[in-house]
Amino acid sequence: MRRFRFLPFLAAAVALLLCPLHLAAGEPENTKPTGPPWWRTEAVYQIYVRSFFDSNGDGIGDLNGVTAKLDYLQSLGVGAIWLSPVYPSPQIDTGYDIADFENIDPEYGTLQDFDRLVREADKRHIRVLMDMVLTITSDKHPWFVESSSSRTNPKSDWYIWADGKNGGPPNNWASFDSTTKGAWQYVPARGQFYYHIYDRRQPALNWRSPSLRKSMFDACRFWLDRGVAGFRLDSAAFLYVDAQLRDNKYSQPPTFDEITFGEHTWNLPEYHATMRDLRKMLDSYPGERVLIGETDTNSIETLRTMYGEHNDEIQLPMNFGLFWTGFSAPHLRSAIGDWEKNDVGGWPLLFFSNHDFPRSYSRLGDGIHNDQIAKVVATLLLTMRGTPIVYNGEELGLAQSTEAEIKAGMEHSGRLVQPPFDGRDGARTPMQWTPGPQAGFSTGTPWLPVQTNFHAVNVETESATQGSLLRFYRDLFKIRRSTPALMTGDYVPLNASDENTLTYLRKAQAGDAAVLVVLNMSDKPQTVEVDLAQAGIAGHSLKELLVVSADAGRGAIPAHIRLPPFGIYIGEVR
Repeated sequence: MRRFRFLPFLAAAVALLLCPLHLAAGEPENTKPTGPPWWRTEAVYQIYVRSFFDSNGDGIGDLNGVTAKLDYLQSLGVGAIWLSPVYPSPQIDTGYDIADFENIDPEYGTLQDFDRLVREADKRHIRVLMDMVLTITSDKHPWFVESSSSRTNPKSDWYIWADGKNGGPPNNWASFDSTTKGAWQYVPARGQFYYHIYDRRQPALNWRSPSLRKSMFDACRFWLDRGVAGFRLDSAAFLYVDAQLRDNKYSQPPTFDEITFGEHTWNLPEYHATMRDLRKMLDSYPGERVLIGETDTNSIETLRTMYGEHNDEIQLPMNFGLFWTGFSAPHLRSAIGDWEKNDVGGWPLLFFSNHDFPRSYSRLGDGIHNDQIAKVVATLLLTMRGTPIVYNGEELGLAQSTEAEIKAGMEHSGRLVQPPFDGRDGARTPMQWTPGPQAGFSTGTPWLPVQTNFHAVNVETESATQGSLLRFYRDLFKIRRSTPALMTGDYVPLNASDENTLTYLRKAQAGDAAVLVVLNMSDKPQTVEVDLAQAGIAGHSLKELLVVSADAGRGAIPAHIRLPPFGIYIGEVR
């Protein structure tokens, strides 16, 4: 939070008032952190607030519910939490349609509740990240109400408006709105169309307006001054569209990817200039504030540009290429290797689940070995080089809920989009805390039904069950946080021709032990021979850190490691 230090001398006091210092609570002046920034070493836990924990019995998760579960998050081992949008909103898109950037929706609590959450999280050394939507607002936002009223309103240029063409919309741009398909909506009061890439009730902001730009930067400062550690930027690369409104090249009808990566509506040069300015603003605050970017791309070549030429834009762009890669040793080895080659030295961000896509337990599972595969996914997430994001419930093995279980129907409250899957509510069902009524999520009726497996899949039961997925996650977190090689070490691929197993080394700095990771990605037993001398690693033996039914014999190097189907071996090189 912004603080002022008043010196006894009047001139100095006036100077400080004119130039306020951005100091985190309790942080000494002129102190610079040593070592890597926190966002390289800590794991981030994504909280879909609406479904996390309901503190007041109305069936909707809230900020006080998050605060109530901070001890659980601390015991798990996370270093930061990313909150889904909690701003005032009509909830057309569960909060991504924002009606006020500087307040809290009453469904989730108050600004005082938010401040308390930040304070209590800080006591547990957990940082709070906000989900920030820079590209769009709700059509109920006062800015849009003003902008749409006339062409002479002071906010008339805060959104993307254009005259029609040949009796129709300004161009051929398409949207993800399944009710209209087109990306333009006519407003009689202005006699013009406004642009929307998502639902027609989510108009796009015009970042070419200096006054809009200032207001959005002020909104970011509002939360930074309240102590947030940074932002996850939703759909970041849609920030600008072509000023000449030139047509995109589409098939008929446009495909999902063509809408996403339109040449005149995505990742324009102006976007990168704005990200550099936003990064500068965050860098002016203490505490190593961070930007996580939903940059949408599957292309490593495009992803490396999201860091900026001098690593001066988004620190952690999301790699959807890794997210969507096939669950096999060759596919993962290739995807990881491509990322390691990025020439700007960008730090990787790792995730396999989030609120927009089917849960990894179901998406990557084979229907037979889902629990074992989930442990392999957890090992990848917490031992690869990069910053991991764990989506709430991933540590329990929450599955993708079916339409029948949801009952209210898919996309109960999500964007009206047609992605290459059936909906998103299946990944948003409530967190399961106990085997009791409503899985301990709420004393009321949850906004979405809890899953039918909650009697066995919940925090209380899994905490007490030897070999559970939750206990495996906790063990992994503990090992990761106590092992420098797993937090900051280099990634060295091994056994590159093996079709069934993924083997890699996390090579530590001088004085720290290297860590060997061997994963059986197949449903058949495998034996892996590991010779670390080929990787330039001097070592004579392996000490087990965490294994799932794997056996390294006497642990001598070269090692012959035997793994059952989807077996796991993590060992320290000695």
